[in-house]
Amino acid sequence: VQGTGGSSAVSKCSAAARGYIQDRFLRLLAGRRRRRAPLIHRGYYIRARAVDHCVQDFLLRTQSLPRTQIVSLGAGFDSLYFRLKDVGLLRHTVVYEVDFPNVACQKATLIKGMKELSALVGDTGGEGLGAITFSGEDYKLLGVDLSELSELERILEEAGLNNEIPTLFIAEVVLTYMENTRSDALIQWAAEHFPRACFLLYEQVHPEDPFGHIMQQHFSQLSTALHSLPQYPDCEAQQRRFLGKGWTECSVMDMNEFFTCCIPEDEQQRVQGLEPFDEYEEWHLKCSHYFVLAASKGMESSWTPLLPSVTAPRHAGPVGMAGSVPAVCAGLSGIPGLRRYGHHSVLIKPNVVLTTGGFGEEDGQHCRVRNFHVLSKRAGCWEAVCVTQNIPDKRWGQRLYHTVSRLSDTLALVLGGRTSPSSVGLGMLWLKFPKTCNASGPEDVAVELVSLQPAAEAALLRWRHSTTEVTFKGEQYLFVYGGRSALEPVLGDWHFLHTPELSYTEIAVEGPVPERRHSHSACSWDGGVLIAGGLGAAEQPLGSVFLLREFEHGFQWQAIETHPPLVPRYSHTAHVHEGKLLLVGGVWFHASSVPGVTVIDLMTGLCLDYVINVDHLEWPLMLHNHSSIFLPNEKELLVIGGGGNCFSFGTHLNPEPVSLSLTSILSSH
Repeated sequence: VQGTGGSSAVSKCSAAARGYIQDRFLRLLAGRRRRRAPLIHRGYYIRARAVDHCVQDFLLRTQSLPRTQIVSLGAGFDSLYFRLKDVGLLRHTVVYEVDFPNVACQKATLIKGMKELSALVGDTGGEGLGAITFSGEDYKLLGVDLSELSELERILEEAGLNNEIPTLFIAEVVLTYMENTRSDALIQWAAEHFPRACFLLYEQVHPEDPFGHIMQQHFSQLSTALHSLPQYPDCEAQQRRFLGKGWTECSVMDMNEFFTCCIPEDEQQRVQGLEPFDEYEEWHLKCSHYFVLAASKGMESSWTPLLPSVTAPRHAGPVGMAGSVPAVCAGLSGIPGLRRYGHHSVLIKPNVVLTTGGFGEEDGQHCRVRNFHVLSKRAGCWEAVCVTQNIPDKRWGQRLYHTVSRLSDTLALVLGGRTSPSSVGLGMLWLKFPKTCNASGPEDVAVELVSLQPAAEAALLRWRHSTTEVTFKGEQYLFVYGGRSALEPVLGDWHFLHTPELSYTEIAVEGPVPERRHSHSACSWDGGVLIAGGLGAAEQPLGSVFLLREFEHGFQWQAIETHPPLVPRYSHTAHVHEGKLLLVGGVWFHASSVPGVTVIDLMTGLCLDYVINVDHLEWPLMLHNHSSIFLPNEKELLVIGGGGNCFSFGTHLNPEPVSLSLTSILSSH
């Protein structure tokens, strides 16, 4: 547990070095320096921002009072005191920091040894005494185990804590490491002993979904189990906890809501533009698994730092489920090349599936996957074979987030994709297969470059887009829509490519233009295209569904109204079957459940959500960045790959393909 403080200080320090947070003191306190990934930077940015937002709100509301106090529980190597002191916010406030004795001693030694820090605290005129490892006029650093409440109370009193003046308690990922009886006692003690008090809590939530399982597993492996989660699994339970322990007001937000509602738009844009970034799913999942809580009692004016400055486009109440869909393993275990995400799968002929690209496991290590994989279904069973492409690596480019469109039994087109998020995107390729390509004869797939005019090629450099077959005046076209590029974080343009020679064609399009998006789904339907969901311009999931259909001299966009409204989502897959749009998985901001299968009746607009029953799976099923294939005759959905980097908790790749039987839900409609 003591190690978590040091590691969090290093991550905050790395975020500060990249400009996410302004804090010149972190590098002095963190000790070692390490460059963290952009996803970690964002995670620690939102944490620091939430805590600062609430602390500054407390200081602002109490600035006219003669004296206030802040008690930081489990403060570790945090720089809060130094930052507040540096900008003149502690004129009438004393800060008490509490942590394990050896952590407090290390920090005291650091402060004494550094002019920049000791000068801010002022000369103490002597060493700390006993548990008080450092004592300045407005700063006291105390070494005591938080779970020993009577000892904590005694030492705080000895250090000069006055329970008659307004006091803010801060616990930033601290209480969850304690047994619940002890953390509950601490919450209740603070409410009972301090007539005018506020409490700020930041920690984890939602242990039961796939991301929550990976998160819990990570902390258990570090021997720092998260004790509060079983008893307080969601924001509402945490709110009830505080209200039941003597606090009279309590508001709580998960970090998706905090980012949307409490951070000004220009600041959101600043942070989103600091580094090349393409891990939206993991960012939003991380944010839905952490919350900030502000409780208070006896304050002259209400302490409500979590009042939204804008209203989040949030979905009220839990998502109602119309039923469940059983998930079973497709009998393809032990095939490492299918553990991947950001790949693409396409049905190249009946019951034969080609999977290409993505990031995953190859030759025993995690990397961008080079090999192609073919799956075929025979006598009701899936079989797999690895097909190594016979081309130099650089042409394939080891791409993620590309599309593959089947044009005939022997030909498919690869469009877009990227290597790293800062890359310009990758050009188009032909994939040519032998007529007999199936799992019994792993003949090589030939890959050839597509030569287009440079301007046309440049317009198609994108990823997280969609490429869908449409028909216009009896001719076949590929409709390329949306996505993102190295320069544009979200695109809203489209292009028509006449097949098979891929000539650019101008076709008039009328009607309400859909908002820009990437990571949406697109399906061919009735000669046109159905676009659903996606991530929009402000990194907000979209809940709109559009149909692009042939119309007089061109095409027309038409919005499809769904009822109840479709829960906004992205990174899902989609299929159409007999007038019904099926959306599979994805990421939404609704932390109470994860997206399963949604069925939209395209005639009536009726939208029903079904939960995926994973009782027969022995591992968490992460349904984002996956691919899926629908076999209409069997009403079977084959889900291949999926997963991602779960913040700092490790990479999760779904171990094997999963089969979902949709018979019951498609026949019941």
